[in-house]
Amino acid sequence: MSMTMDPLDKLGASAFQGYLVRKDLVRKYSRQYPVPTYVVEFLLGRYCATTDEKEIEEGLQIVERQLKDRTVRTGEEELFKARSRERGSVKLIDIIKAKLDAKNDCFLVELPSVGLRDVRIEDKLVHDNERMLTDGFYAEVTLSYDSAIAEEKNGRPFAVEGLRPIQLSKPDVLETLHEGRKRFGLSEWMDFLLRSVGLEPEALSDRAKWVTLLRMVPFVERNFNLVELGPRGTGKSHLYQQVSPYSHLISGGKATVAKMFVNNANGQRGLVCHYDVVCFDEVSGISFDQKDGVNIMKGYMASGEFSRGKESIRAFGSMVMVGNFDVDVEQQQRIGHLLSPLPPEMRGDTAFMDRIHCYVPGWDFPKVSVREHLTGHFGLVSDFLAECWNKLRSGSRVSALQGRVNWGGALSGRDIEGVNKTVSGLIKLLYPDPAMSIPDAELEMIVRLALESRRRVKEQQKRILRTEFRNTHFSYHMGVDGVEQFVSTPELHSENRIESDPLPPGQVWTISPGGNGAAPALYRLEVTVGPGSGVRILNAPVSPGFRESVRYGEQNIYTRAKELVGERDPRAHEFSVQLRAMDADTSGHGIGLGVLVALCGALIERSVKGGLIIVGALNLGGSVEMIPNPVAIAELAVEKGAATVLMPIAARRQLFDLPDELATKISIEFYADPKDAFLKGLVE
Repeated sequence: MSMTMDPLDKLGASAFQGYLVRKDLVRKYSRQYPVPTYVVEFLLGRYCATTDEKEIEEGLQIVERQLKDRTVRTGEEELFKARSRERGSVKLIDIIKAKLDAKNDCFLVELPSVGLRDVRIEDKLVHDNERMLTDGFYAEVTLSYDSAIAEEKNGRPFAVEGLRPIQLSKPDVLETLHEGRKRFGLSEWMDFLLRSVGLEPEALSDRAKWVTLLRMVPFVERNFNLVELGPRGTGKSHLYQQVSPYSHLISGGKATVAKMFVNNANGQRGLVCHYDVVCFDEVSGISFDQKDGVNIMKGYMASGEFSRGKESIRAFGSMVMVGNFDVDVEQQQRIGHLLSPLPPEMRGDTAFMDRIHCYVPGWDFPKVSVREHLTGHFGLVSDFLAECWNKLRSGSRVSALQGRVNWGGALSGRDIEGVNKTVSGLIKLLYPDPAMSIPDAELEMIVRLALESRRRVKEQQKRILRTEFRNTHFSYHMGVDGVEQFVSTPELHSENRIESDPLPPGQVWTISPGGNGAAPALYRLEVTVGPGSGVRILNAPVSPGFRESVRYGEQNIYTRAKELVGERDPRAHEFSVQLRAMDADTSGHGIGLGVLVALCGALIERSVKGGLIIVGALNLGGSVEMIPNPVAIAELAVEKGAATVLMPIAARRQLFDLPDELATKISIEFYADPKDAFLKGLVE
């Protein structure tokens, strides 16, 4: 039963004394008794929130006794009712749901585990705990029995005398969280959060850890709309069902407008008014009892409001939709788009997609293995964590971006809203105290993840309606003078294929014309700039052809610096150049113009256009040499997925021989000289 505490356990114990629980104990009891994880953790947190083995052992005996005495297993329903009759009252842990009995002007309670649907309850208890009027919540219930009432005609002998919701109700939880967080570094805090929801960070990749953090964002950000699709068995719905009493899971996706939003007959508010998170477990099965249900949901996702007659009702519940792919992500992209599992009325609706703030890549999380991925170490008690998340929902942390991050021109108003909300949520999770400073490097990680998560939505819109969503090149720059950085989605990105996104400054695609029996070949040039002088080639050994191309590019940037890079002095910087061959030929012959453009781009910190290949051989005097085989070069560019090829004007006539089927697949632009090529290649 004992375990060895690792450094993170010890750090957690010193920072959050009295708020820790061993997660393997939680699993042990949640499997034995018919209640969610957070109910077990509530009891463990009350009696076992310590690292002392003896105290844990004593607390476990109490927890086990209470779970045994108060949870109703299948077949024990009549036993609990009989005990209530014999003893006058009995305590049990159950979901409590209430409804209004209009005929008798009173409320009645349903307790599913004992099969009772007509239990009396005082009005005050219902008004103090209105969530029981929606889908109910778990509570410790005192169930009494009155034999006198049982003898009356249509008497209802059972009554709820008292109840205690299964959730923490301390006012200072955030102060405790703020103080504890100060002792952790970022990676330690991420790992501690993962353990607090039952996962073992040592078994997860960095990518899987960020996926888990994105899953947490709806708990801390109001009106946050999230979709996660991926393979089965990756724990997509676990967080929304087991960790927090403020979350509600709709299994199978079936819902009614009255249950979700508002009952027009009596004005009773629905789930989005009473829960922080409402999750549809099987996204392909989302359906409503009314035709306009999806439109009401779409309106709510956009504004956080819905109507009851003339009255507009505001709610703050976040919407989460999770579902499965039947094939892997590559195959899914070939046969449709990554939102294809949505129901028919949503999967082709770009306006509905536009309301999704974040698309979590569920395929980046492994299939959950109990032995490997679930932790046996200490983490925060779920009800403490859930209470903290609930209190973090008020306010936004977008102000952390002010003066530090600027968005690129491709982001629309809805894109910026989605990215801002994701950034705000991640900051609340990782830096819960607004007084904590966020280093630039860590803020940039958060920004890149938020942009990627929103761009994934945009890419699916582009597949459906290319004319309207053509520009998906999301970018940002840190500070006023920062370099523009483009963010892609990994499932669309390939290091060896020409993408439509601009490369970082100093990187260029180029084609060597070949010759002497060699075919044209694609290369990727990568140049970085640092203090010093000269040009250093990182490849070893260096082919004579590439050495010559670099020498011609270097000489031209020195002699034509004024017209190419303005006031910047290339002789006062050291350039590091690396060549990556994408084909069999590795000579690097005849790519001097590509080298020159890469050197200039690196120096002035500007990117060249996405999908662009630059073709041209330079001489020392700055002239561009003839290309012997421009048609073969264009054919290779099409094969490699390029959108545009930049060629010298002298090649124009030879390209009249380009076959019609190729001419429609690629755009060919011409340049007069190296300066013209550089200016035409830059991102505007």
